[in-house]
Amino acid sequence: MTGKPLNPMSHFGKQLKKERLAHGWSLPELSRRTGIDAGHLSRIENGKRPPTEAIARACDAVFPERKDWFTEYYEDSRAWAPPGFLPWAEYEDKAARLSVWSPSVLHGLLQTEDYARALLETALEVTDEILAARLENRMSRQQRILMRDNPPLTCWIIDHTSLYRLVGSPEIMAAQMRHLAEVARLPHVTVQVLPAIAHPATQSGLMIADDAAYAEHVAGGYVYVDQDRVIGIERLFDKLRGECYRVSESLATIRKAEELWTGASQVTAAPMAETA
Repeated sequence: MTGKPLNPMSHFGKQLKKERLAHGWSLPELSRRTGIDAGHLSRIENGKRPPTEAIARACDAVFPERKDWFTEYYEDSRAWAPPGFLPWAEYEDKAARLSVWSPSVLHGLLQTEDYARALLETALEVTDEILAARLENRMSRQQRILMRDNPPLTCWIIDHTSLYRLVGSPEIMAAQMRHLAEVARLPHVTVQVLPAIAHPATQSGLMIADDAAYAEHVAGGYVYVDQDRVIGIERLFDKLRGECYRVSESLATIRKAEELWTGASQVTAAPMAETA
């Protein structure tokens, strides 16, 4: 597959802008007709915010000649994300605080493009088109969340084993470790490594965004907004964090993993020689 990968949500925005301009409407005019804030419509057109089902239906109402294209495309686009994940974007995009745990591998918001590609390639029955779209979505999500004008205060708990699980190649892993260390130095970010010990969250990853939480396992995920459930997940995260290395120790652990993946250590040099 050649050219820039397709981003399903960006394509929605481009089609919306195309129809608006074809009708000679300004954003305020489209806002008046749909009842949706003009600033929010602008962010959707630019691919900076995902649409919702309500927005898709509103677009179909003002552009009937598209024969429900926006709603149909929105429903089809849900297949590009893990089950249950799409509603999470609405909480994540406006969060002032994020707490994230991912078992076994580094979380999507922390992945380099090469690491993400190598990981996404392992999915069952993934086509080149789906792979390209998922990769583009993951990279744009990083920019949308971490590089916005007011990024959330984010705390990541890193599974120690993920630093040594080969994804792609030793070169990709070394670059990923460098990127992880760079992110850890951002003023709004805290990164701590959880040592390879027994703990109560081995079976699923979780994210907490202010008063909402998302938990994911191999078959999908679910967004929780009821206070008792969110508080319970927050307590679980705090328990994990209590078992982590200190921040300075965590950064030193990441740097050590980078050195190992360069092949300077026998820990990685032997496997590299065997597969050469």
